[in-house]
Amino acid sequence: MAVIPTGPIGVTVLGATGSIGVSTLDVIARHPERYRVVALTANTQVDRLFEQCRAFAPEYAVLADATAAEQLQQRLRAAGLETTVLSGVDSLEMVAALEQTRQVMAAIVGAAGLRPTLAAAYAGKRILLANKEALVMSGKILMDAVRENDAELLPIDSEHNAIFQSLPGGYSCAQVPRELQALGVQKILLTASGGPFRTMDKARLESVTPEQACAHPNWSMGQKISVDSATMMNKGLEVIEACWLFNTKPEQIQVVIHPQSIVHSMVSYNDGSVLAQMGNPDMRTPIAHAMAWPERMVSGVAALNLFEVAQLDFERPDMTRFPCLQLAYTAGEAGGTGPAILNAANEIAVQSFLDKKIRFTDIPNIISRTMEQSTIENGETLGAVLAADAAAREMATAWVLSTAASGDLK
Repeated sequence: MAVIPTGPIGVTVLGATGSIGVSTLDVIARHPERYRVVALTANTQVDRLFEQCRAFAPEYAVLADATAAEQLQQRLRAAGLETTVLSGVDSLEMVAALEQTRQVMAAIVGAAGLRPTLAAAYAGKRILLANKEALVMSGKILMDAVRENDAELLPIDSEHNAIFQSLPGGYSCAQVPRELQALGVQKILLTASGGPFRTMDKARLESVTPEQACAHPNWSMGQKISVDSATMMNKGLEVIEACWLFNTKPEQIQVVIHPQSIVHSMVSYNDGSVLAQMGNPDMRTPIAHAMAWPERMVSGVAALNLFEVAQLDFERPDMTRFPCLQLAYTAGEAGGTGPAILNAANEIAVQSFLDKKIRFTDIPNIISRTMEQSTIENGETLGAVLAADAAAREMATAWVLSTAASGDLK
């Protein structure tokens, strides 16, 4: 039997400088007797990671770029800090599997988070999953790794965390679950804010700027996820993620537009009951819930004041306004490497939009063309998933170049 170390729980934060990473460190700072930071990782943000290292004194810090890592190491040494600085994907995997780490916040955005998240699963850690792409790309591989290595998997996305809280007590994403119907569940109601363009005239969407797309009305997020929210691809990816977390199919998940972002998601039961998890839109709530589960602890989030909220609205999503949502349902139903192809094409299209190479309305077109021309494999090995990802990126890039050259994609 493994010996559980005493003292504060060691935590590795993958993606420490992003919004989820910052919120995680805020929660940790409120409970120094309970948690300690073992490792922090970032892409290229040397300045922010340096300040985080000064505040939390981790044993390790990892940056994607070797030059940036050397800069950070020099600054830490000059400040008298002994944090060891590493670089590259192999180092991300290493800090995710450290013996002294018991919880891993998986908050690296996009496909880059797949390998370190898998490393945490193989090492039997409690994975706090904020990186939805790991499940979207390789759901079966990750879930098998979690179950075969006695790891724990707790969802951090506010919607999936809400579903988890609304399911029957004792439900575990890490165990082979019964189908939801056997638990009396009729349907999952996955809420979405609708993003910044929910009511915009559709004719104006073509001229939307990256700055407008990144101005989410309720949440403070990074650029990529903000654009995904604006196209509702983020919600489509969450549908696929929910299928793996809760052993269900896309047709059992109904997306519900809820502009206030107060009801984070609901579970509808066959006796007519609908259980909902509510709260202010602050990611520290699901982070604290997953870190302390099955207990509860202070997150720093103010209690919900229903009198101030006063009104809650719900709408059906407009699939013509948000074609990315329908594309995600299609990929989820196809299975295999379909979701990996969808995700890869979306990452290329979103970055191209942020770089102002294509229009906002070109994003779903590029994804659709890539999906149509790709061959879906079974996706049961990591090699197959990564090959599908690489091929889809190459194909989507070609469509971006074609779009940029012609100024149009029809």
